[in-house]
Amino acid sequence: MFLSVFDIFKVGVGPSSSHTMGPMTAAARFLDGLRGGAEKTPWAGTLTRLEASLHGSLAFTGKGHATDRAVILGLIGYLPDTLDPDAAERLEAEVREVKRISPPGLGRLEFDPDTDLVFDYGPPLPGHANGLVLRAFDERGNLYLTQTYYSVGGGFVVTEAELEQGKAAASADLHDEKAAMGYPYPFGSAAEMLEMGRASGTSIAQMKRANEEAHSGGGLNKRIDHVYKVMEACIDRGLRMEGILPGGLSVKRRAKAIHEQLLAERGENQSQPHVANDWLSVYAMAVNEENAAGGRVVTSPTNGAAGVVPAVIRYYRDHCIGANHEGARTFLLTASAIGGLIKHNASISGAEMGCQGEVGSASSMAAAGLCAALGGTNEQIENAAEIALEHHLGMTCDPAAGLVQVPCIERNGLGAIKAVSAASLALRGDGTHFMPLDNCIETMRQTGHDMLTKYKETSLGGLAVNLPEC
Repeated sequence: MFLSVFDIFKVGVGPSSSHTMGPMTAAARFLDGLRGGAEKTPWAGTLTRLEASLHGSLAFTGKGHATDRAVILGLIGYLPDTLDPDAAERLEAEVREVKRISPPGLGRLEFDPDTDLVFDYGPPLPGHANGLVLRAFDERGNLYLTQTYYSVGGGFVVTEAELEQGKAAASADLHDEKAAMGYPYPFGSAAEMLEMGRASGTSIAQMKRANEEAHSGGGLNKRIDHVYKVMEACIDRGLRMEGILPGGLSVKRRAKAIHEQLLAERGENQSQPHVANDWLSVYAMAVNEENAAGGRVVTSPTNGAAGVVPAVIRYYRDHCIGANHEGARTFLLTASAIGGLIKHNASISGAEMGCQGEVGSASSMAAAGLCAALGGTNEQIENAAEIALEHHLGMTCDPAAGLVQVPCIERNGLGAIKAVSAASLALRGDGTHFMPLDNCIETMRQTGHDMLTKYKETSLGGLAVNLPEC
């Protein structure tokens, strides 16, 4: 399966790619089915009412992740990349008041979020921990159309049938198929990626660029630059904003105050040697505070881990010797190649992998991107990615109150710090190392499979249940 740069880096809204962006996209896809993209039940009459049920992790942490709002907005007809985040609360309130929606092309439909949007706290659906079922009914209450969707991380959404097709494809040898599709470098593993690089004398970024251009034609730089600009704008806004984050935990935004301290210390030339860590942390925190507030972010590869890659790329731009705009493009192309390998061979979903699949993947991507931007060889880049991922193995996803705030905001800062350390260590070597990236990815997959469900984005264990009593 070809994963584009723009599959890994999607522009959307917070607070969660799997719990907000995914369900919103699923609801919008369901509307397309109602408009004629899917067959309705033969005996159904006129469409009059909609219903949705959330299962597994979408139910357990859905309220904290604004999944209910996402479904409502998706059923109105909005998508994550076009929604105005500032209008989301008002639009949701309108639906809750009138208990109806009017999706484009479908007329007025009954939908009461209090009764027609169900949080099912029973066992998850069989396909994935993030399940969503959408149903439409006619005027007699007969089922008109139903569809099951799975939000599989990073904003990716698949139907039940598509999930089964994907599993079948994953068990087959896809190398010849991908080559036949015209991709010049159809690598499905890090080992294949390195071998193709050696045979062709090209970098990982060059191979990824060639695949992208074969997939979508021209205009690649313009689209990459747009992703980069959205990341930069998110950091800048996060560094300006202050106040209390929504959700009830009374978590205070800290990025603005920390940034002002860092600027003052720079002017007085009084910074400690480890101040680089503080810059990395404040960039990442700025993004994840924006994400927690429902602002516009870029999945990198998820919303919960959206701060790591932007923080490291800002660190490259503002703090690294020889940084330039082409280096930023190289960074994002390389990072997306690593993210694609992790998603293809394991998962980037916190509900499947825990936070090792979110912040761990993001740190691995950022380490590879920075190593590439600083002139690392393919072997050094693969080494950097492996170091960063290796030292996130076993990390749980246990957000307090189901909100992407504690420990998620600070965790992105630490993921960025690990990414820079991993890139630096790899650049000090020649690329040879003991544990291949492919083996580390497989270890993450096995660890996620073995991890107890309460530690995978259900907020039923870990830090989420060990909270202050006052």
